[in-house]
Amino acid sequence: MGRGKIEIKMIDNTNSRQVTFSKRRQGLMKKAKELAILCDAEVGVLVFSNTGKLYQFASSSMENILSRYNRVPESSELTTIENGAAEHESQPEVNELRAEVALLRQVQSRLMGKELEGLNFKDLQQLEHQLSEGILAVKDKKEKKVSLENEALREQIEELRRSSRHCQERALGLENSVCDSDTCLRLGLPVNTSQNMIIPKMESTSNDAQNPMVLE
Repeated sequence: MGRGKIEIKMIDNTNSRQVTFSKRRQGLMKKAKELAILCDAEVGVLVFSNTGKLYQFASSSMENILSRYNRVPESSELTTIENGAAEHESQPEVNELRAEVALLRQVQSRLMGKELEGLNFKDLQQLEHQLSEGILAVKDKKEKKVSLENEALREQIEELRRSSRHCQERALGLENSVCDSDTCLRLGLPVNTSQNMIIPKMESTSNDAQNPMVLE
């Protein structure tokens, strides 16, 4: 029983589209190389992915091929392939790719717990094993991620502690400096007091000198 015809349209699933692009691109480059070798043709192929990455193949030199192409007059008649013939030639490859896309979608659905009706016990057991391995891989990745984040947090805490100790040491140094200044001030107080006491003594002497003059 032959495979059904697959509609040519953009693949919605990103992963499936990338896999298809990679395989089709490799097939295209292989066909271009075979065409150049078998038919002694000068072949150049340029392919840009949807991300803008360039892939190319040239049987000789891409610059020479492009230069030769640009020298072709616009009025020249170019050989083209009819759409019907091209579709007929690529139909087996297209059918294969469509089947591959359908299989990938089915696997994805089963990994999500859907479309399990046609599976026997062995298939279900294998699917369970795949899911278990996937869960273990996710847990391992999560634990490594948590460990790295915890390590970063510990480093931040240690840095804060070092900064706090440094601030405390600076504050203690300032406090000791203030205490030393107060001690010096207290030690200087008797000198000022003695100076203040000399002045009243001189005043009383002058008063005593004046009193005998008043009595006389």
